[in-house]
Amino acid sequence: MTRSKFFIRQGLLVGFELTGHAGAGVSGKDIVCAAVSSAGLMTVNTITEIMGVSADITECQGFLRVVLSDDDARRCQDILKGFRLHLTELQKQYPHNLKVIYGGVTNA
Repeated sequence: MTRSKFFIRQGLLVGFELTGHAGAGVSGKDIVCAAVSSAGLMTVNTITEIMGVSADITECQGFLRVVLSDDDARRCQDILKGFRLHLTELQKQYPHNLKVIYGGVTNA
Protein backbone atom coordinates (compact mmCIF):
# COMPACT_ATOMS: atom_id res chain seq x y z
CA MET A 1 0.00 0.00 0.00
CA THR A 2 1.17 3.51 -0.78
CA ARG A 3 0.84 5.99 2.06
CA SER A 4 0.70 9.72 1.49
CA LYS A 5 1.12 11.88 4.54
CA PHE A 6 0.46 15.61 4.37
CA PHE A 7 2.33 17.79 6.86
CA ILE A 8 0.38 20.61 8.50
CA ARG A 9 1.94 23.35 10.60
CA GLN A 10 -0.26 26.06 12.13
CA GLY A 11 -3.11 25.16 9.77
CA LEU A 12 -0.87 25.37 6.70
CA LEU A 13 0.01 22.52 4.35
CA VAL A 14 3.82 22.58 4.42
CA GLY A 15 4.71 19.36 2.63
CA PHE A 16 4.07 15.71 2.05
CA GLU A 17 5.62 12.26 2.14
CA LEU A 18 4.93 9.32 -0.17
CA THR A 19 6.02 5.84 0.90
CA GLY A 20 5.56 2.28 -0.23
CA HIS A 21 4.19 0.62 -3.32
CA ALA A 22 0.49 0.43 -4.11
CA GLY A 23 0.44 -3.27 -4.99
CA ALA A 24 -2.33 -2.82 -7.57
CA GLY A 25 -0.26 -4.61 -10.20
CA VAL A 26 3.14 -6.05 -10.96
CA SER A 27 6.13 -3.75 -10.70
CA GLY A 28 6.25 -1.39 -13.65
CA LYS A 29 2.56 -1.92 -14.48
CA ASP A 30 0.89 -0.69 -11.29
CA ILE A 31 -1.48 2.11 -12.36
CA VAL A 32 -2.05 3.38 -8.82
CA CYS A 33 1.67 3.64 -8.12
CA ALA A 34 2.18 5.32 -11.49
CA ALA A 35 -0.61 7.83 -10.83
CA VAL A 36 0.71 8.72 -7.37
CA SER A 37 4.32 8.96 -8.54
CA SER A 38 3.45 11.08 -11.55
CA ALA A 39 1.28 13.46 -9.54
CA GLY A 40 3.94 13.72 -6.82
CA LEU A 41 6.69 14.56 -9.29
CA MET A 42 4.47 17.04 -11.11
CA THR A 43 3.78 18.75 -7.77
CA VAL A 44 7.48 18.91 -6.90
CA ASN A 45 8.42 20.20 -10.36
CA THR A 46 5.69 22.85 -10.27
CA ILE A 47 6.82 24.05 -6.85
CA THR A 48 10.54 24.12 -7.63
CA GLU A 49 10.75 24.85 -11.36
CA ILE A 50 7.63 26.92 -12.08
CA MET A 51 7.16 28.68 -8.72
CA GLY A 52 10.92 28.93 -8.11
CA VAL A 53 10.53 27.77 -4.51
CA SER A 54 13.36 26.03 -2.69
CA ALA A 55 12.15 22.88 -0.95
CA ASP A 56 13.72 20.30 1.34
CA ILE A 57 13.38 17.19 -0.86
CA THR A 58 14.37 13.62 -0.04
CA GLU A 59 13.86 10.99 -2.71
CA CYS A 60 14.86 7.35 -3.00
CA GLN A 61 13.24 4.14 -4.25
CA GLY A 62 9.62 4.13 -3.05
CA PHE A 63 10.02 7.29 -0.95
CA LEU A 64 9.50 11.01 -1.58
CA ARG A 65 9.43 13.69 1.11
CA VAL A 66 8.96 17.40 0.44
CA VAL A 67 8.92 20.09 3.13
CA LEU A 68 8.56 23.85 2.61
CA SER A 69 9.20 26.81 4.87
CA ASP A 70 6.04 28.53 6.12
CA ASP A 71 6.51 31.48 3.74
CA ASP A 72 7.04 29.22 0.72
CA ALA A 73 4.18 26.97 1.79
CA ARG A 74 1.83 29.97 1.79
CA ARG A 75 2.76 30.63 -1.84
CA CYS A 76 2.17 26.98 -2.77
CA GLN A 77 -1.11 26.24 -0.96
CA ASP A 78 -3.17 25.84 -4.13
CA ILE A 79 -0.66 23.40 -5.61
CA LEU A 80 -0.47 21.35 -2.40
CA LYS A 81 -4.26 21.36 -1.96
CA GLY A 82 -4.71 20.24 -5.57
CA PHE A 83 -2.27 17.36 -5.03
CA ARG A 84 -4.03 16.38 -1.81
CA LEU A 85 -7.42 16.45 -3.59
CA HIS A 86 -6.07 14.31 -6.42
CA LEU A 87 -4.78 11.66 -4.02
CA THR A 88 -7.97 11.76 -1.92
CA GLU A 89 -10.07 11.08 -5.02
CA LEU A 90 -7.68 8.32 -6.11
CA GLN A 91 -7.96 6.76 -2.64
CA LYS A 92 -11.75 6.53 -3.09
CA GLN A 93 -11.22 4.44 -6.23
CA TYR A 94 -8.42 2.30 -4.77
CA PRO A 95 -8.93 2.16 -0.99
CA HIS A 96 -6.85 -1.02 -0.62
CA ASN A 97 -3.87 0.48 -2.43
CA LEU A 98 -3.62 4.08 -1.24
CA LYS A 99 -3.99 5.73 2.18
CA VAL A 100 -4.03 9.51 2.54
CA ILE A 101 -3.08 10.79 6.00
CA TYR A 102 -3.67 14.40 7.06
CA GLY A 103 -1.83 16.21 9.80
CA GLY A 104 1.55 14.55 9.77
CA VAL A 105 4.08 16.41 11.89
CA THR A 106 7.40 17.70 10.69
CA ASN A 107 10.01 19.67 12.59
CA ALA A 108 11.67 20.93 9.42
